[in-house]
Amino acid sequence: MPALIEAFLDPASSTYSYVVYQACGGPCAIVDPVLDYDAAAGRTATVQADRLIAFVREHGLQVQWLLETHAHADHLSAAPYLRRELGGKIAIGRSISKVQGVFKTLFNLEPEFCVDGSQFDHLFAPNESFMIGNLKATALHVPGHTPADMAYLIGNDIILVGDTLFMPDVGTARCDFPGGNANQLYASIHTLLAFPASVRLYVCHDYPPEGREPHCMTTVGEQRKSNIHVHDGVDEATFVEMRTRRDAGLGMPNLLLPAIQVNVRAGNMPPADDNGVTYLKIPLNQL
Repeated sequence: MPALIEAFLDPASSTYSYVVYQACGGPCAIVDPVLDYDAAAGRTATVQADRLIAFVREHGLQVQWLLETHAHADHLSAAPYLRRELGGKIAIGRSISKVQGVFKTLFNLEPEFCVDGSQFDHLFAPNESFMIGNLKATALHVPGHTPADMAYLIGNDIILVGDTLFMPDVGTARCDFPGGNANQLYASIHTLLAFPASVRLYVCHDYPPEGREPHCMTTVGEQRKSNIHVHDGVDEATFVEMRTRRDAGLGMPNLLLPAIQVNVRAGNMPPADDNGVTYLKIPLNQL
């Protein structure tokens, strides 16, 4: 039986989370779950994550994996909350250690914070195979947006691409975060576009132009034909020049500072201070 995918859009961050499964009553994976965060009030909520929980329970699914495509800069991960409620292993690519090293320094995190990825239950090696029930999956290392970006190939015809590619009329992910690299992103994108034209690509975000509703799925063929940044015929030098120029004019994501210091901890909050309150740091004049 082929994989089934249910998409859940968080309008606040334009993030798609997914439940991947083969049949009702069987194992599943949850990809890129979102924890609601009110930046003005410093409050979290679980509205989006509870939608995932309701779907999983309604369909009698057992969570094997809580997959992160990377340490997101636009939302806080709900993976620890979902693990408490549903079980499963929180997993990401093993290059997360590079990201942790950069942001431990930026946020001056506590000395006990380890930069070895041990906050996660599993670290995928490039091209590592794993199972979601009877579904074969492969973890593809696709750096460029960040050093630790992963895409997940499900069977032979579905790839969850994270932030590597957007819908064809939106283009590609930025590369100006610490450790980002436009040349690497170009190579990673072409790793994905080397798959057959019919392979379905599920994006992590959609920022639709005016007049179009958000979409979560495209195909390799559609990307090669009409992606505004990397359609067939765009060479590496042209892409890198475009991406570098474009990134120079972008502002930082609204939730980058709170999100990153949580997401490098696999979605866990920093240790509470001696008054029992948990705080997030805002480094001044550093980005």
